[in-house]
Amino acid sequence: MERRSFGKTGMQVSVLGFGGAEIGFQGADPQTVSRLLNSALDAGLNVIDTAECYANSEELIGQAVSHRRQDYYLFTKCGHAAGFDLPDWSPSLLEQSIDRSLRLLKTDCLDLVQLHSCSEETLRQGDAIAALQRARDAGKTRFIGYSGDRTDALYAVECGAFDSLQISINIADQQAIDLVLPRVRERQMGVIVKRPIANAVWRGSERPSGEYYQPYWDRLQALQYDFLKGDLRDSIGIALRFTAFLPGVHTLIVGTTQPERWQQNAALLEAGPLPAELYAAIRQRWQAVAGQDWVGQT
Repeated sequence: MERRSFGKTGMQVSVLGFGGAEIGFQGADPQTVSRLLNSALDAGLNVIDTAECYANSEELIGQAVSHRRQDYYLFTKCGHAAGFDLPDWSPSLLEQSIDRSLRLLKTDCLDLVQLHSCSEETLRQGDAIAALQRARDAGKTRFIGYSGDRTDALYAVECGAFDSLQISINIADQQAIDLVLPRVRERQMGVIVKRPIANAVWRGSERPSGEYYQPYWDRLQALQYDFLKGDLRDSIGIALRFTAFLPGVHTLIVGTTQPERWQQNAALLEAGPLPAELYAAIRQRWQAVAGQDWVGQT
């Protein structure tokens, strides 16, 4: 599994990372999570990304692989008052949330703590950023980052406070390629891509339920990429490779509850970057069809 230098942090991250949302929200059992994560670590994955609001994801990860803490980089997010009677983004909430994450993940130091999808307005106030900086200074995390999209993400990059950015980019979500990635590269920040295959919403023949999936379904109906009409595995491979080899991208966060899925995705990436003409066709189609409201999906 290819590893990439994560901006200026010195971390060498696997191009595929594990996203912890699904195991929490889909109620995965501890045995499945242990098998999933340990087999992925054995195969070369070394990035695990989760969040305070992903149900019991942090607890499941801590139970499964805390005994192998030296084998992976551990990223989490904070900002939502999940389980706390405190305002979102308040310094006291962030401090308590980070302490709880350390306890649940069974570690004394995180590799990265990220502010979780807060607005530019919140960032400009400064209190939330200062709370993460204090956590870093106290040795609770090595680095701090921002997770979010649109012009909020652009401000997070340009303010200079963060070591990394987590953002949505895929064949149905390309705003960040032009809006944010050039500035990220200038600042040599680490880049984590979430939703790298647009949730593979084209797998079904009908519009899915849920706001997490519907915008991508609607966009793909308009984009009408030819490669989505063929074999499903081939189309997922093309979508994954489109995102993975964008300049400035370091690791892709893919969530699953199926232990074999990570190795399948890793095999798809072995084909390398897309042919130049296919990559250009995807970009040109987006530029021709995308509406002004086709912004990054948080």
